[in-house]
This record gives sequence, C-alpha cells and structure tokens, in this order.
Amino acid sequence: MSLDIKQYYADKDAPIAALSATKFFNNLSLNEKLYAHYFSKAGHWGSRAVLRSVSPESEGIFDLILKIHKLIPNKDYIKYFSKIDNEIITNYLQYSSQVLANLGNYKSFGDSKFIPRLTIDQFQSIIDELNNDEITSLFNNVKSSIYSLDEKISMLGAPEDGHVSGYYLNLVTKDEGEAIDSALAANGIMPENIRVSKSSNDDNKFIVHVASSFISNATGYYPDIINFKVNDRDCLLTFQFGDHSKEFTKIVENLQMAKNYAANENQVKMLENYISSFMTGSMNCHYQSQIHWVKDLNPSVETNIGFIETYRDYLGTKGEWECLVAMVNKERTAKFGELVNNAKNYINDLPWNKNFEKDVFTPPDFTSLEVLTFAGSGCPAGINIPNYDKIRINIGFKNVSLGNVLSAKSSNEKTSFIEDNLQELYEKYRVDSFEVQVGIHELLGHGTGKLMMELDDGTFNFDKENPPIGLNNKPIDTYYKKGETWGSKFGSIAGSYEECRAESVAMFLGTNRELLSIFGFKTKEEQDDIIYIMYVSMCRAGLLAMEYYDPKLNKWGQAHCQARYAILKNYLDAGNDFVKLEYTKEDFSDLTIKIDRSKIETIGQESIGEFLNKLHVYKCSGDVINGTNFYNEQTKIPEEILKFRDIILKKKLPRKQLVQANTFVNEDGSVECREYEESCIGMIESFAQREC
Repeated sequence: MSLDIKQYYADKDAPIAALSATKFFNNLSLNEKLYAHYFSKAGHWGSRAVLRSVSPESEGIFDLILKIHKLIPNKDYIKYFSKIDNEIITNYLQYSSQVLANLGNYKSFGDSKFIPRLTIDQFQSIIDELNNDEITSLFNNVKSSIYSLDEKISMLGAPEDGHVSGYYLNLVTKDEGEAIDSALAANGIMPENIRVSKSSNDDNKFIVHVASSFISNATGYYPDIINFKVNDRDCLLTFQFGDHSKEFTKIVENLQMAKNYAANENQVKMLENYISSFMTGSMNCHYQSQIHWVKDLNPSVETNIGFIETYRDYLGTKGEWECLVAMVNKERTAKFGELVNNAKNYINDLPWNKNFEKDVFTPPDFTSLEVLTFAGSGCPAGINIPNYDKIRINIGFKNVSLGNVLSAKSSNEKTSFIEDNLQELYEKYRVDSFEVQVGIHELLGHGTGKLMMELDDGTFNFDKENPPIGLNNKPIDTYYKKGETWGSKFGSIAGSYEECRAESVAMFLGTNRELLSIFGFKTKEEQDDIIYIMYVSMCRAGLLAMEYYDPKLNKWGQAHCQARYAILKNYLDAGNDFVKLEYTKEDFSDLTIKIDRSKIETIGQESIGEFLNKLHVYKCSGDVINGTNFYNEQTKIPEEILKFRDIILKKKLPRKQLVQANTFVNEDGSVECREYEESCIGMIESFAQREC
C-alpha cells in the first residue's frame, strides 16, 4: 500500500494565538525586567540545539525561512511575489510558521514529519524569484530532505528501524544505545545533554558529543574513556566536547548578564551552576542548579533552563533543550497555594497503600504563570520539575500552571465529536476544567509516589527485609538498583506511562468537591458541570489521540496522547454504558462521545482507581516487566476502536501555534516587551527579531 502523502501535509489554516505577556511584564521592576530579558535571550540561543536534535535538515530549513523573510520589504509577501499565485505563497507561509512553531519539520506533538502543501517546483519558483545566491544554496541543501517521505522516516524513533533521530548522528542500534546509557550511568554520568555517534572506522568505538561552550574536557565529571560491552563485544566510549559550542557560549554570556539582576542568593547560586554546566557540559552542575531552583520560592520571575524532558529520544534518556521565563499571576496562584496547603488530605484519598507514598510530603511551590518565553519545540500547559528523582524525593519540586497557554484561543477553533447540545456548556467550562485538571496533574500526579530505591551508600529507602505488598498480594521483589532511574529502567515508555499516571490522578481526584471549591466552584451544580466537562475533555482527547498512532508500525508518536488513549480505553472497558462511542452513518462521520453523567462518581471513579493503583505500584516498585506489559496492553487499539481513526484524521483540527513576544533594552535603559500579530508572518517576524 502506497503512502498517503496528504496526511503529512503541513497544517492548513492552523489557529495562531499570541502568548500575551506585556501586562504582567510591565508590572515588573526594572531589575526583574532585565533578569527576564537576559534569561530569555539565553533560552533562545538554545533553539539550534533543539533543531539539531530533531532531524538533520531542520536547522537548514530554519535558516532558509529566516533568510527569505529578511529580504521581503515591509514583510508583504503577496506584493513581493506578485508573479506567483497567492495560494502558493500562503502554503509556503503556513509551512514556515509550522516549522518555527515546532522548531523542526517534525511535529513536537506527535513526532511525525510534515511537508509543504506546495510542490517542489512551486517552492523552487519562490527561490528563483528571490534571485539570491545564499538562499539558492540553502534551498539546494535541504529541498530533497524537505520532501523525502516514506513510512519509516515519517516518524522520529530508532535509526535501526529506519526512523529519524537527531540524538544519534549515524546508525547506533538500540542495543548499542542502551549499553552506552548503562556505561554512562555506571560512571555517574547523566545523559540528558549528549548526542551519540559511532566511529566511521570502527564499529566498536563510539563518541559521546557533550553540549558545552568549552571544546575540551574541563571537569573531572567525565573520564577520558569508558570500556564497556555491547552484548559480547568489547567496545570503547570517548567524549567530544563543544556540541553547540557557539550557541552555548552565547547562552553563558546571557546568563552571566542575568546574574547581575538576580533577586536573591538562591538565584545567584542557581545561575552559577547553570553557567558551569553549560560551559563544561557537567550535568552534575545542572543537578546542583535545580536544588537552588527548588529552594527559590515565590520569585516574581520564574525561570528554568536546560535539557529537561526526554520524550523525544526513543530510549527516553537524552533531553531536549527548553527554557521557561514567566511572570506570576497572583490571583490564580492563590488558588494553587490553597491546593498545596491541603495536599496531604487529598494524597490520603489516593487508591494505593501508604507504603508506596513518600514518608513526608514536602509541599512544593505551585504557581500560575504568564509565559514570556518558552524556548523549545512546544509549550506545555503545566510543568512539574525537576525530573531528578533524588531532588524530588529529598528536597522537593515545583509545579507551574501556564495560564496564558491554558487560555490562548484563536477565533477559528471548533470542537469535534461532542453533541451539538453540549457545545455551549463545553465552551463555558473548557478552560476552567482544564485548569483544575492541570493543577491536580502537576501537583498530586507527578508529585506523588515513592520509588523503592537502593541508595548510593548501599542502604535502602524502604524496609528491604519486609518490603511492601504488591499487586499480587506478595511482598515486592523488584526495586531501583544503584544508578537506575525511572527513565533508564522503563525506557521508551517511561514518559507516556508517567503522564498517564498523572492524568489518572487528576481524573480520580477531580470529583473531590472540597478540592473543586478551592478553584472557586462552590455550588453542586457548577461542580457537576466541571466534573462532566473534565470527563468529556479527557475522553475526547483519548479519541483524538489515535491521530498520533501509526497502525502499520504499531507505534505511538506522542507520550501524552498514548496516555490519554489509555484512560479512554479504561472508561470504555468499564462497561455499563458508562462511556460509549456512538454513530449511525457507515463512514462514522457522526461519531459522538457519550458519557453517562450519573455514573461518573461510581463506575468512573472505581475504574480509574483500579487502573491508577496498578500504574502506581508497578512504577514505585520498579516492576518493569509487569508494568510494561500492562501499559502496552492498555494502549493497544482493537479493531472496533481503530476503525474510527480515518474519520479522526479527516476531522482533525490543526494544532494551535503560539506566537511569543520578544524583549529589547532601549537606549534609555528601559526594557520593552514587543508582541506580534496572530499570523504566519507574525510567527516568522517573532523569530527574525531574536538572536538564535
């Protein structure tokens, strides 16, 4: 069967919304504005690290788009290209906007490749009209890669399976990649800031490319070589420093400037460790930075930076660069503060034995933020970090809800697969219910649970002689050995599995009336509506998730989507007509999600509780075999559900693109926050006016 090229076309008429931040930025002091300004610049300088980790051609496409833009007078593309059909120019702009919004030519949400809606000859006509040697050369370097497409390179994933990954610079097999990760862990080296290649002359020699401004080993964190085995082969690992050296030099310079405007000693120490980490490549320094970051409570400007999330590495160990700079929304934060203060009460309601919970819950800093900058491939609605297990367990973590991401909405968005008579209620409570869900997800989802671990000194953080009782009513016999982490042990499913656990916590506790009152929903009628719309939103998200499943490869392309499908499947399996997918037409064009509101707090609550308990105990006990089997089985799509995938693709709505502001220091020393129009040209202009 030939590949359906159309399903890989760049989104048409994607909603574009501005992340409006000026109001909150203008409320900052001058020092705070300068701190935010230089931190944002540091973050954007890491954009090329993202591009390079996506695909070999992404950076070249990025450069091509920005070089073209700088040649267009008054940014009037239609007038400049008057000899070319308007539709061709529109399709070019929509492709360009999507590349920039995703920082690459693979969707940040789904990891599938997208190609322009214009032919290669039409794209060539744009290049020819510009008549610029540099742009012609840039296009020639990437044009075949832009359009290259087959069933394998259409997805990010394992190179040995023919998929694409910028984390592996040539063919490194899964066995080799896992052996390298194990060898690094055995030497106390965290792999988030690396890429890997194999020597061109010797299949048994590998190079770890370390992101750093320095081009030589300037720290005792790395040995010169590591000897290790891949199956029975003797192999050698060496280190090459200075991956992204030019950009990391700029990152360091801007963080040094930000340090001049730090508000307190914790921020100073955090920045000193960031700077050391990005100069030398030491992830231990980054680890230390996060300790000071966690201790920096209630800042006016919240920040975080580094190789944070590992979703896009198919082995689940190498991170993607991101940077957050945001201002506090004090009104929303007050709600989250009350949720934090009462967190212990809600944790006690969760469906697992207390032995699988932390001995002492450390209330985190939980803040609602308005995003100024999110430098990365996509902006989430909420964040729970750091991802370092030992910091989370022993010191704490922070939760942030990104308010202007939650509320960002373009005028041309529509809602599919829900009944007409539900549209008004859905729109009324869409944002409010999502705010509740995100709050619970980040605080009580990611924030709960105790991993049974062997500590560095050989002791255990649980009673090894009398371990907790597992799901089989017997003492658990698995745990995290020294050097093992959640990500290294559960590998490629770790990200999705954890998102599913956190989402399930949100659904389980989302029916708690006392908790809902914290968010301002006091009456039973309003609480009922919030709960109902939360269920509708989750089940709809689980249905739409099938867009990101490739039935030919039996592969999920997005962690959150796989997680939400698993929850939908759980509700469908609950029976008793609780959740149904109804239709009357043979082409399923009238497919609708039906939820029996009267059964949410009985059948729904019981089914999600049992499901959540399994996810949690398998994770906490490090039971990778049973946990993996359970999750993979739960995220298989049977034919009676998979048959709806075609109509989901036909009705799919383009993912929203978010245009971010830039800041500038004026001659008089003031700092300006500049926003851009909600359009493809506004997206391109926002990138053209920043250094990256």
